[in-house]
Amino acid sequence: MNSSQNKPASIFNIAVIVAALGYFVDIYDLLLFTIVKKASVLDLGATDATLLADSTKIINWQMGGLLLGGIIWGVLGDKKGRLSVLFGSIILYSVANFITGYIQTVDQYAMCRFVAGLGLAGELGAGITLVSELLPKHKRGVGTSLVAGIGLFGAVAAYFSYQWTHEDWRLCYKIGGGLGILLLFLRVSVAESGMFNQVKETGVQRGNFLMFFNNTKRFKKYVLAILIGLPTWYVVGILINQSDRFGKAMFGSTTIDSGRSIMFAYTAIAIGDILIGLVSQYFKSRKKALLIFYAICTVALILFFSSFNNSDLRMYIICFMLGFGNGYWAIFVTMGAEQFGTNLRATAATTIPNMVRGALPLINLMFLDLFQKNWEWSLIKAGIVTGIVVMSITFIAFYFTKETFHKDLNYTEVEELIP
Repeated sequence: MNSSQNKPASIFNIAVIVAALGYFVDIYDLLLFTIVKKASVLDLGATDATLLADSTKIINWQMGGLLLGGIIWGVLGDKKGRLSVLFGSIILYSVANFITGYIQTVDQYAMCRFVAGLGLAGELGAGITLVSELLPKHKRGVGTSLVAGIGLFGAVAAYFSYQWTHEDWRLCYKIGGGLGILLLFLRVSVAESGMFNQVKETGVQRGNFLMFFNNTKRFKKYVLAILIGLPTWYVVGILINQSDRFGKAMFGSTTIDSGRSIMFAYTAIAIGDILIGLVSQYFKSRKKALLIFYAICTVALILFFSSFNNSDLRMYIICFMLGFGNGYWAIFVTMGAEQFGTNLRATAATTIPNMVRGALPLINLMFLDLFQKNWEWSLIKAGIVTGIVVMSITFIAFYFTKETFHKDLNYTEVEELIP
């Protein structure tokens, strides 16, 4: 079967729409905790003194689930098919969401978020892989940007669902579970990737995670593909998630709502993710588009820690700017998918973003434990130095990352043994 025959001419096809809605539910669930964290964790017995430690514990368990789930779903995506992941992952995190609505302790919360993380891990990578393989190469950047751009509005939906339910965090989790079940019915009409079916017929080894490590060139591509995405969760997981604490430390504010900061940031991320596909298309380059957004993010980071950031309004504006500057998630994941052959593509596209998400506990370790606790630095100084380290690593990785805009995806990776 010729894979080109399976590529629809329009980016507005059922695969793109369903992948976008799947990522919408994914982001709704992923960001819901950061929006309801204070009310939900306090409701489960935490105190103001333990809130930061308890909420960090829960999100670290969630990110740990994402890290492990990324490997599991990525391997399954290459072995069993992209659609199997899209169905299996959504069932798992929908069930986890329903159970979260009935938890009674912080430890139960952490365990439920771990299971939800396992499920969430498969959604974006499988969707991006499927869309990348179904669309012709001159449209796949725009198609994957639409998936991410539309999907990221899930964070906005999470914020407003919390408002509309009169801050009933348990009901919000149940709503997320219901959305996941509804999405299952839409997925029945989605076709499998023609490229995957071709590779399946050849009998070539698929989904071998160890293949990223048994070849120096492939290992380097894999590590670089992860490192170029690091700023995303430094910005979201630390600066925006803790914007209320930064506001209090920087200009004495006690009225900043971190949930609102997330809503503004993710609105901007969604807009950026749609626009970056068009920017990439205009320059015929993934790297040029990525560099532009890195520059915007850097300017916003400087403003965040500057004297300009001296009011609630300006904090929200800067969070919006930070979000827009981090609106490269679609291109970042697409580049990860484009770096590898069809027999490893789902594994790459699923593990790479979840390795970045899974790096948040390490970034938190640097930010909270090494800087604030051991070195007794201020919150602001710890945030600045953490940002310098993260951005420096990212720019170095970007420099060594190869352009993938014109790359043909219809090829496979050859297994090589470690000498």
